[in-house]
Amino acid sequence: MSSAAPDIRQYGTRPDGTTMLVAFTRALAAAGLPVGPERTGRFLQGAAALGVDRGRDVYWAGRATLTSDPDHLPVYDAVFAAYFSDLADLPAARRTPAVPNKVLVPLADLPSGAEQDEQIPPSVKAGAAATEVLRHRDLAGLTDAERRELAQLLRLLEPGLPRRPSRRRGPHHRGPIDPRRTVRAMLANGGEPGVPARHHRRTRPRRIVLLIDVSGSMTAYADSLLRFAHAVHRSQPGAVETFTLGTRLTRISRGLAHRDPERALTAAASAIPDYSGGTRLGDTLKAFLDRWGRRGIARGAVVVLFSDGWERGSPEQLAEQISRLHRLARSLIWVNPHKGKDGYAPVQGGIVAVLPHLDHFVAGHSLAALEDLLEVVRRA
Repeated sequence: MSSAAPDIRQYGTRPDGTTMLVAFTRALAAAGLPVGPERTGRFLQGAAALGVDRGRDVYWAGRATLTSDPDHLPVYDAVFAAYFSDLADLPAARRTPAVPNKVLVPLADLPSGAEQDEQIPPSVKAGAAATEVLRHRDLAGLTDAERRELAQLLRLLEPGLPRRPSRRRGPHHRGPIDPRRTVRAMLANGGEPGVPARHHRRTRPRRIVLLIDVSGSMTAYADSLLRFAHAVHRSQPGAVETFTLGTRLTRISRGLAHRDPERALTAAASAIPDYSGGTRLGDTLKAFLDRWGRRGIARGAVVVLFSDGWERGSPEQLAEQISRLHRLARSLIWVNPHKGKDGYAPVQGGIVAVLPHLDHFVAGHSLAALEDLLEVVRRA
């Protein structure tokens, strides 16, 4: 992977920006990568979400959606560098860079001795794809460079939140007959009967409530979890509420409403007064339920609580508040970053007290675990 992707800002304002990106995917296909319509569509969605004014964003959008094998990465990097280095000299996607072929020689046919060094072509050693390895790395042990790559991958998440039936109905080709539309169509047709109009019940996004523990024991995961919360906010504005839990309750939904993740995290961080402090889950959950939960935010919602379960207060009080929350919510999910580690056992006082009141108890230590969490939320 090159250290810096080319700057394609000069092409971001062109009216054929989408055509340019589609031509790039065709260049990759001509170079031998299995790029089809489905991957091309995901690439265009990712590029549209990140914007095409920054070459690095387009690079990562393509790498995350158009490659699926370690052997694809050298080809992808070569095509990307050649295609975006001088777009004016590339009239069509047929002009693709020459990609060196890799020759596979059976082990039994390899010569021995001095002739071996002369006749064996250079071997291409490809380890596990960096992106795939990063997906399974523990968020607490990432380097600064890996955290920057993780931030790019989190921006590409497509949460696909659950939906619920609405009271409103809309036109549809199947379903019960809509008397009003049917009668209006008959009057417009001079009273002659026609094909009955039908309707069905519409759906609307189900509310998602994210409760993120930002105490000292969760500091290593807090930044990634807040970025995850921003991705969920961006996918369905208006249907997601986010609060932080520490020594006090803080609502950060307004800060996370910014489209840009860096601005969103800056606004959210400035609103959190107890970042990396103590833990009083029972008190903060009681404050949430008394002020927000009973007013409707938690009623019928999917509530996701991120915490390792370390509690300074009484576990009995925590269990009581979790029980109240469980009765209000449609589904209550507890995400523990330590659950995905080998040898973990739910022995913390807070976890032991709340387990009987949870619908799901899942891991949250890696990007792959957070993707699995999204699947649990979709089915809730």
